[in-house]
Amino acid sequence: MLSAESLKRIDRELAKYPADQRRSAIMASLRIAQEEKHWLSAEVIEFVANYVGISPAAAYEVATFYNMYDLHPVGKYKLTVCTNLPCALRGGVSAAEYLQKKLGIGFGETTSDGLYTLVEGECMGACGDAPVMLVNNHKMCSFMTEEAIEKKLAELN
Repeated sequence: MLSAESLKRIDRELAKYPADQRRSAIMASLRIAQEEKHWLSAEVIEFVANYVGISPAAAYEVATFYNMYDLHPVGKYKLTVCTNLPCALRGGVSAAEYLQKKLGIGFGETTSDGLYTLVEGECMGACGDAPVMLVNNHKMCSFMTEEAIEKKLAELN
């Protein structure tokens, strides 16, 4: 279900923990699976759980608790915009509205070409850089004015 390279990466995560604490590697293992598959289906979660040696229910609890895991297909670029109060006070809501208008989608939706999924995010811990946007759960983008958004979208294409 996962490539040999992904399994090798999961094995490296598992090696970081004692044999009786393999469950500690579930977050990293799910992230690795999501990087390969682009989202986590129930089958992938179950496969990873069995590989790590925990119950599928325990893995599903992790996957549904943290918003970095995608439980349905997302676009090539998942854009998460913080709209919590500090970001909202510094233009986060305006940035989100601009993206919605620019992309023609709302939060939780994907553009028809499958390129972008827009998500409303919780605090990302970068209030001083507000408004902030996270690209594909990994790349933090700061001071996301309309101009900065246009520049970032051009870089992604």
